[in-house]
Amino acid sequence: YIPNSYNFFWNTSAEKFNERMFEEYTKFWQINNRVEKANKIGLSKKEVMILASIVYEESKQNIELSRIAGVYMNRLNDNWKLGADPTVKFAAYQLDQYKNTVIRRVLNKHLKIDSPYNTYKYYGLPPGIISMPSIQAVDAVLNYEKHNYYFFAANPSNPGYHSFAKSLAEHKRNARKFHKYLNSKGIKK
Repeated sequence: YIPNSYNFFWNTSAEKFNERMFEEYTKFWQINNRVEKANKIGLSKKEVMILASIVYEESKQNIELSRIAGVYMNRLNDNWKLGADPTVKFAAYQLDQYKNTVIRRVLNKHLKIDSPYNTYKYYGLPPGIISMPSIQAVDAVLNYEKHNYYFFAANPSNPGYHSFAKSLAEHKRNARKFHKYLNSKGIKK
C-alpha cells in the first residue's frame, strides 16, 4: 500500500479495496520514473519499501530522509550490517516481554534478539517493512544523498534531528553526547 488519501464508498468490498490499492501502488511506481530509479540503485520495489520504512522510523524530518537513506545505502553497498535501531525495536515488539511497552532507548540486550529483523545481527535488509513508510521516505531512498557518511546519532542540541559522521570515532563522540542527554533526562530504557 501507498499511504495517501483515497475516496471509497462505505459499501466497498474487501476485494474492490484491494484492487484499488494495487492500482494506486502500480500508478505510484510509474510516476517520476520510480521503477527506473529503483533499478538504477540496485533495489527492487519491495526492497525500496523496506528501506524506506526504516528511514521513516529513523526521522520524521523530511529534510534528513535522503541523507539517512544515503547512510544505509553506503552500508548496503559496502556489505556492512545496517545497524538500524528501528529494526531492533520492531524485533523486540514481536516478543511477549515487550508487548504494551515503549522502548525509548535501545540497549545491548535488544541487540542480541535473534530475529531476521535485527539488522545489528544479520546483514542486508530485513524480510519486510517495519512500518508504513511515507511517500517522502520512499522518494528519499530512490533519490538518496550521495555522501561519505556511515553513521548518525540523534542530536541532543537539535531535537528531532541527527548528527552525521564519516568515522566511527566521530560517531562515538556524537553518540556519547546523546547518551549523556538521555541520562540527564532519566531515560534508562
